[in-house]
Amino acid sequence: MEISQAERLKKLPPYLFAQIDRIKQDVKAQGVDIIDLGIGDPDQPTPAHIIEKLKQAAADAENHRYPSYEGMPAFRQAVAGWYKKRFGVALDPRDEVVSLIGSKEGIAHIPLAFVNPGERVLVPSPGYPVYKTSTMFAGGIPEILPLRGGNGFLPDFSKIPASVLRETRLMFLNYPNNPTAAVAEKSFFEEAVALAIKHGIIICHDCAYSEVAFDGCRPHSFLEVDGARDVCIEFHSLSKTYNMTGWRIGFAVGNRDIVGGLGKIKTNIDSGIFQAVQWAGVAALSGDQGCVETMRAMYQGRRDVLVSGLKSAGLDLAVPKATFYVWVNVPRGYTSSEFTMHLLRTAGIVTTPGSGFGEEGEGYIRIALTVDNERLKEAVERIKKVGF
Repeated sequence: MEISQAERLKKLPPYLFAQIDRIKQDVKAQGVDIIDLGIGDPDQPTPAHIIEKLKQAAADAENHRYPSYEGMPAFRQAVAGWYKKRFGVALDPRDEVVSLIGSKEGIAHIPLAFVNPGERVLVPSPGYPVYKTSTMFAGGIPEILPLRGGNGFLPDFSKIPASVLRETRLMFLNYPNNPTAAVAEKSFFEEAVALAIKHGIIICHDCAYSEVAFDGCRPHSFLEVDGARDVCIEFHSLSKTYNMTGWRIGFAVGNRDIVGGLGKIKTNIDSGIFQAVQWAGVAALSGDQGCVETMRAMYQGRRDVLVSGLKSAGLDLAVPKATFYVWVNVPRGYTSSEFTMHLLRTAGIVTTPGSGFGEEGEGYIRIALTVDNERLKEAVERIKKVGF
């Protein structure tokens, strides 16, 4: 019998990071010492007090049963407490907070709750690929929202045609931004909320990098803006803040009807997060945040090493204020993919082509600060040696 995939899968491009990993393995098999600056996966361990809480909770038989999809009351209360302390935003943990199996899960599911086939979703480009694929899975039409350097990698809402706005159901935004490392001021959030209220658009804000910021920068939550709670759901993750990518724990907060819609999808699809992991999440959010300060200082040091090194190598880039990514202009004569392949095959350095994040990412590569300073320095020396 011939096995045929569903049309929704046939329409998808190959997943970017899976492609890069295959090529990386081919180069590694040739004996090349790979410096992987591609996927944004923290190289540091999860803080010890979080691991210890997991151990204790895993030994408790009360945590061995099915968890609730919305998350334990204690975890949702910890989220609300963290939001109040960090952003000054008061949340009702009963219906304005829902747990997620990593923020990616919630982002992938939100269009299923609110997008009907044929409705439009504003998707930033360059942007996290899941925004577009989740829209397509729900039968929605991705409408590209260009992010360009001349506008600080913020979308220009005045350029969106009125005909598109009339048919738009959701809008994805992400600041601090992956992959560009751009940061949005509160005034931009106010502009976005005004647009959403006027046109009945739900804002889905991916805020996963809010705690990875430098030089005193303190990124905002959308929910700090007046009126945001009427139109916004904000996605967050413990992955980057506490080095917990493999733990798969995150949350969404905001408008109770939007949160409730996402929750209804989850009741039919998943069974929640292992409660021992949730207790570890409580320890992370409620405990001493010194580990976060240490993490920020480490990434800022790495940023400084890499930025100065790349500039000395002749590459053009802006100094990022947040995220652990550096968004680098591709040298003349290369496409994003060509320069990525050049660095991989000649220098053994894995980067990510900007075009993999959407058409507007062409002309850039993304470099992750997820190796130590010595490896970053070595990467710079290799780039200088092979040239471009």
